[in-house]
Amino acid sequence: MDTMIRIRRGGPADVPAMLAIFDSAVVWLNARGITAQWGTEPFSARPKTVEAIEALVTEGTPWIAEIDGVPVGTLTLTPHPGAYVAPADEPEQYVRYLATDGRRHGHGVGAALLAHAADETRRAGASLLRVDCFAGSEGRLVRYYERQGFTRTEAFTVGDWPGQVLERRV
Repeated sequence: MDTMIRIRRGGPADVPAMLAIFDSAVVWLNARGITAQWGTEPFSARPKTVEAIEALVTEGTPWIAEIDGVPVGTLTLTPHPGAYVAPADEPEQYVRYLATDGRRHGHGVGAALLAHAADETRRAGASLLRVDCFAGSEGRLVRYYERQGFTRTEAFTVGDWPGQVLERRV
């Protein structure tokens, strides 16, 4: 894709832009009949989710992908997974809340963010980059991460939400 994607470090001031990206991703998913991944309600309308994103940007390092100065994607890197996945037995970086604005889906935004995450993992002195994702919808998202160089490790569930942890050596 010849669209110029710029990735910059984010912070607490970016939470509204991040929520807008998540909201757009929910609309995109729902338009394709995928409601079990992130539900049907916008992230910005869920107080506990908003609080979780606000906490995450202070705990980890948020990254914002922009096209022409407009935020179009985001992920946050932390040195550990969320509470529902066991930490690795070595230093790692963990991708949390990767999302692309639905209007930019298919433009390479997620791939650019994941490539940046690999660079940041090396910069942090780690060689393990992990992510977890929704494993439902015939495993479409799992296959996406595999196309980005990740390998499946353990499966998990949170309630009735099926998840898959994947890793990539960098």
